[in-house]
Amino acid sequence: MIKHFPVLVIIIPLLLALIAPVAGRINRIYSWVIAFLATLFSFIIAAILLYQVMYSGTISYWMGGWEPPWGIEYVIDYFSAFVLAIVAFLAWLVTIFARKSVAAEIEEKKLPAFYGVYLLFIVGLMGMIVTGDIFNLYVFLEISSLTAYALVAMGKSRRAPLAGFRYLVIGTVGATFILLGIGYLYIATGTLNMADLGARLPGLFNSKLVITAFAFFAIGFSIKIALFPLHTWLPDAYTYAPSAVSALMASTGTKVGAYGFIRILFTVFGVRVFLEQWVSVPHFLIAVSSVAILMGSILAIAQTNIKKMLAYSSISQIGYIILGVALMNPTGLQGGLLHILNHALMKCALFMSVGCITYKTGITSVADLKGLGFKQPYAMAAFTVAALSMIGIPLTVGFVSKWYLAMGSLENAMWYLIPVILISSILMLVYFWRVIDNIYFKAGKPIAEVEVSDAPASMLIPTVVVAALCLVFGTLAFIPVSITEKAALLLLG
Repeated sequence: MIKHFPVLVIIIPLLLALIAPVAGRINRIYSWVIAFLATLFSFIIAAILLYQVMYSGTISYWMGGWEPPWGIEYVIDYFSAFVLAIVAFLAWLVTIFARKSVAAEIEEKKLPAFYGVYLLFIVGLMGMIVTGDIFNLYVFLEISSLTAYALVAMGKSRRAPLAGFRYLVIGTVGATFILLGIGYLYIATGTLNMADLGARLPGLFNSKLVITAFAFFAIGFSIKIALFPLHTWLPDAYTYAPSAVSALMASTGTKVGAYGFIRILFTVFGVRVFLEQWVSVPHFLIAVSSVAILMGSILAIAQTNIKKMLAYSSISQIGYIILGVALMNPTGLQGGLLHILNHALMKCALFMSVGCITYKTGITSVADLKGLGFKQPYAMAAFTVAALSMIGIPLTVGFVSKWYLAMGSLENAMWYLIPVILISSILMLVYFWRVIDNIYFKAGKPIAEVEVSDAPASMLIPTVVVAALCLVFGTLAFIPVSITEKAALLLLG
């Protein structure tokens, strides 16, 4: 059975996604139990696949026994195994968190359908990671996107359906660009297998079809990952979605979108074309990502709603990932890959901490958090650790990825990028300190006069675990560094 793990990591949650809504009609708790088991199995399989890749090398699985490029191939290498493990682990923890959180934020009659759609969203993300076929990647991208629109619209806020609809419209535009890019590449090469595309494209880089295809991919994925200024769908989607959905989407959704973009950049087109022919592309991406890093932080400062503040912060963090990619050297790319993990952990902890606040108080305004640090000590401690990590305090994961990005910038003699990283960190200190100051150093009537306790253990435990990992991987950075180093070298050829 182990040899079928690359497909079972998709098939198991897919089948259980179909069962969850039916079982939930018998008893609401059954739909959550099925979601819990599906994400647990996926995490176990992902962990085994990562172990196999580390000790045995790349895994290639041929669907139906058809040899690629004729058949669809699933490929698990250092990069895909690393991202797959992140997504599966966080999906499992968010599922534990969701039991109480979702029940409080969604109508009871919608719960069975919610968990079915929730699992399909995870299936779409993991399918994008394991597939080696570019059209198959698009199919899984659409599965994750369509389910994401529905999950956002299920939020209890009256603005949730509008946020979901806006996300649908903008996301569909992005998906259309990606599909057109795939079509143009197929016309130019006659293949859809990503490795085969990478072998056939050299010599065709002056073709208008190929240049147009790349432009469409760049625009489409920039929309999907909310790269500034194509970010307009993200703030409302994260703000008005249920807390568990915000935590899962913020920690995995845009990261898998970034994975798809990186995979196409380096596996399909290859780094050589960007260093020898399309030299303006890395410089353009560096400029755009630098603006995103700064503008995301500036916009976050202006927010009074804590979820919206975290949403704009995510726009800044996406800029860090793309900056590492655009540097196109081993150290810089490694910093970008590390930030996929690091930001996933930090933002998951932050949104789950806010979910704990919402569960007990319903508060979303930063100004109303005064004195909450002593009423909900564990949730607020988790928030503080994740916030310090976002700022980039040493011994946290945020510091590690920023350090690699800074060193990668110096390797390219782009010293002027270091002030961008430093200024962004100072801006993060401004808006996160505003929250920390309120929760620990100010007392306010809304909280002081109300009996407030910490959230249930099923919500607190995953929140604290993810926050603790921000410290663990910050102090024991050699663990993710050893994996991302091999992944970066693999991508750079």
